[in-house]
Amino acid sequence: MAKLFSFGFWNALAGVILRNRAIIFLTIVGITIFMGFQWKNMKFSHSEANLLPDDHEINIKYQNFLQKFGEEGNLIVMAVKDSSLFTPTKLKAWNDFNNSFKKYEEIDLVVSIADLKKLIKKDNPQRFELVDFIKDSTYTDEKVAAYESELFTKLPFYEGLVYSKNSKTIQSAIYLKKDIVNTKARKLFIENVLNPAVQEFEAKYEMDVKVSGMPYIRTMNSQNIMDEISVFILAALLVTSLIFFFFFRSFRATFISMTAVIIGVMWAFGILGILEYEITVLTAIIPPLVIVIGIPNCIFLINKYQQEIKKHGNKAKSLQRVITKVGNATLMTNVTTASGFATFALTESKLLKEFGIVASLNIIALFILCLLVITIIYSYMPQPKERHLKHLGKGWIEKLIDWMENMVRNRRITIYFSSVIILIVSIIGIYTIKVSGSLLEDMPKAAGFYKDITFFEKEFDGIMPLEILIDTKRKQGVLKLSTLKRMEKLQELLEENPQLSKPISIVSLVKYSKQAFYNGNPKYYQIPTSQERNFILPYAKSFESDSGIMKSYVDSTGQYARITTFMKDVGTEEMDRIEASLAPKLEKIFPKERYDVSFTGKALIFQKGTKYLVWNLTFSLGLAVILIAIFMAWMFRSWKMIVISLIPNLLPLLMTAGLMGYLGVPIKPSTILVFSIAFGISVDDTIHFLAKYRQELKSNHWRIRKSVFASLRETGVSMFYTSTVLFFGFSVFMISSFGGTKALGGLVSTTLLFAMLANLLLLPSLLLSLERSIANKKTLKEPTLKIIPNEEELEESEQEEE
Repeated sequence: MAKLFSFGFWNALAGVILRNRAIIFLTIVGITIFMGFQWKNMKFSHSEANLLPDDHEINIKYQNFLQKFGEEGNLIVMAVKDSSLFTPTKLKAWNDFNNSFKKYEEIDLVVSIADLKKLIKKDNPQRFELVDFIKDSTYTDEKVAAYESELFTKLPFYEGLVYSKNSKTIQSAIYLKKDIVNTKARKLFIENVLNPAVQEFEAKYEMDVKVSGMPYIRTMNSQNIMDEISVFILAALLVTSLIFFFFFRSFRATFISMTAVIIGVMWAFGILGILEYEITVLTAIIPPLVIVIGIPNCIFLINKYQQEIKKHGNKAKSLQRVITKVGNATLMTNVTTASGFATFALTESKLLKEFGIVASLNIIALFILCLLVITIIYSYMPQPKERHLKHLGKGWIEKLIDWMENMVRNRRITIYFSSVIILIVSIIGIYTIKVSGSLLEDMPKAAGFYKDITFFEKEFDGIMPLEILIDTKRKQGVLKLSTLKRMEKLQELLEENPQLSKPISIVSLVKYSKQAFYNGNPKYYQIPTSQERNFILPYAKSFESDSGIMKSYVDSTGQYARITTFMKDVGTEEMDRIEASLAPKLEKIFPKERYDVSFTGKALIFQKGTKYLVWNLTFSLGLAVILIAIFMAWMFRSWKMIVISLIPNLLPLLMTAGLMGYLGVPIKPSTILVFSIAFGISVDDTIHFLAKYRQELKSNHWRIRKSVFASLRETGVSMFYTSTVLFFGFSVFMISSFGGTKALGGLVSTTLLFAMLANLLLLPSLLLSLERSIANKKTLKEPTLKIIPNEEELEESEQEEE
């Protein structure tokens, strides 16, 4: 480890790279081709990410539910709100349209108006029978009017299932086979069969068909993620290359940098393929992230190369110094950035683990690529001409550096006062931040499928399934009249909540049985009394054995029952409020000694997972701060330097958090990710500045002021260039249609902009203010490892080699 950061190692490495440049270049080409072949192993996520670990209590409950009743997220719904639907032509067309899906092997069941059954009582023998609601295939005005009247007035069982209680919206249900719900087959069916059929029907009959359901939402959302990857990559390449060219005014430098980062993108996809990780909303941002992070590496390396060429005009010596002097500092900055991402791998969340592993591996690989590609390509190219070096002396850059130097030299009190005011205002804003666990909040609001979600929320009070599992602790306990009445009370509680839809359970079927017993009179749609139960029981037993319709709501032992409701897109806080208000009432209805009642379902898991993920991300951020503090302690052997290095990087994070509070941006997985990413990147500027400062301290015999201003002048330009590239590079994510990705881009850009100002103004000010204590060599001990060689060491080594 000591050798890795020593001057001798980097000097030797420079010789190896330049002497074997052809072999190394061919090796890079070979690895890139190999990575390209790994693309075929990339997998696309076909379900929403499970943010909780497998052994978490909430996940265990969900798995227990799946064992009893199977996959609950296999329902696709289609709806039409059209006054002309109940006409012979259109009703027949609607029914034929729904029936057309039954022929596909991916479909388990289709329920539309044409499939509705009525429960009727039969004598001799006593039994219930299911008969067709629509009796024949002929449609007349009289028949259609009768169907409409009977459905809306005499069949309350189908309210919330087939028709909306809020309007005359008609809904159909398509149940996918449970074994394909989380596979590619679901995606292919929706994209190649369902969507084209819906579009054809809409065009032919001039009806607006709304489509939703978790399988449909997942498919369309995943497709949006895939579509945006290429957009992000192209936009990131375009923005960063334009800014790079604006600063360097060199097609050659721009081309070399783009070559390095494009290879890095190819490697990023290759690593995803090798590890066989799914492409999720997080891993999808890694390729453009590689571009944005890679360009600053190129800026530091190329800027140093051109500075050396301008100084002495020797191309070989310039390339060697790039590797020897900047390679070391660039490695340290990439290691700290990679460490920030690697902390995600230490969390219990699979989603974060995969993101952290892939991102950290790519950042280290990117450093190696930039160092090798830039030095090797430049070694084959002619020496830069004077016009390529003009940017080094730009007047506006000099004025900017002069302004920063003047602020640090003469306005330190202003800088400190401004920092304290920002800190106070930020802390006030932080207290207003809310936590959001919405499954739909980050989805693209302009997308057609999102507009359909809002339609179903309005008409049917929700689209995301919330399951309630009831364990009666005894076989056949569900069908006891006392249990059914308790379930009815719970359903009435759920119906009182405006965020939840009308519940569906065995209770609905039992109430429909009583209605059927009384010859279909809708006023008898209720739980039978104990006396009525004795009369109805012979009918119900035959109905149960013949149809098996109860298996969706009661398990085979009769011990477990499910109540299904659909919830609106409520956040974590609202869901916690709903649970808190229901908890005491649940205990009264279902005594714990006799029943176990638990809430589950994928929407609930996502919300609980959000809280869990926020805690994990907070942990990873804290760990990143500790790791970087340890790195600073090793580098400078001074606790004061640790404090000085952390303040300019923590203040921008607090400022961004305060801004989130004032703007109403909630804490959620996408936004809390901002802090770890921004901290890992912004600390790079601190390391570059302090590494140069340490070098200047040695050269200037521990004179602080001279060392600070010399460091500011030399690193200020590169820090400004890289921060500008990072600001506009991350701003690319703001073109995303996903709210989370958009917030990520805007917040990281803002944080990095604040971090640049803090590192160029606050950091040198702190160094000057602590001049006396830092100047004492006993405080800043000479480390055993030589982090950055000074000019004298470099010259002596070169003379020895010559």
